[in-house]
Amino acid sequence: MTGEKTILRQWDESDLEALVRYGDNRNIWINLRDLFPHPYTRAKAEAWIAFCKTQQPPLTKFAIDLNGEAIGGIGLETFDDVHRLTAEVGYWLGEPFWGRGIATAALNQLTAYAFATFPFQRLQATVFGWNPASARVLEKAGYELEGRMRQSIIKDGRLGDLLLYARVRN
Repeated sequence: MTGEKTILRQWDESDLEALVRYGDNRNIWINLRDLFPHPYTRAKAEAWIAFCKTQQPPLTKFAIDLNGEAIGGIGLETFDDVHRLTAEVGYWLGEPFWGRGIATAALNQLTAYAFATFPFQRLQATVFGWNPASARVLEKAGYELEGRMRQSIIKDGRLGDLLLYARVRN
């Protein structure tokens, strides 16, 4: 990532075109929960940005910004009840930026932020078994594989395994 500056920041209306451009990609959608829309329309992007603008600090949803452009998203879903000290991490990155260490850099930033800002003792993430690149991102960011939930997901008519990764507070 020589010369590239990756930061996490709040989503903004100025990110609309980039969100549609990078988010409307079947290769991204196939590796995410169905909550992530496909096709990723302008209306869906407007709704997402409007939702994110309603966040009150501390923020949990971020744009991954590379050199001033939103190229993906990353965030936390907080749990409650007996799981209230746990959050789930999720992320996606525009395909032109894959394989450059950007997702790992963003995950490292989010992890440090989450442990510094919230009382979480555990951050976890799930990865579809057919997505080894995302599993490597988690491993490079210090997350450990805790288990494989066999045939626990269905995406686009395909049954698959779900891998559970976690990182606990030091």
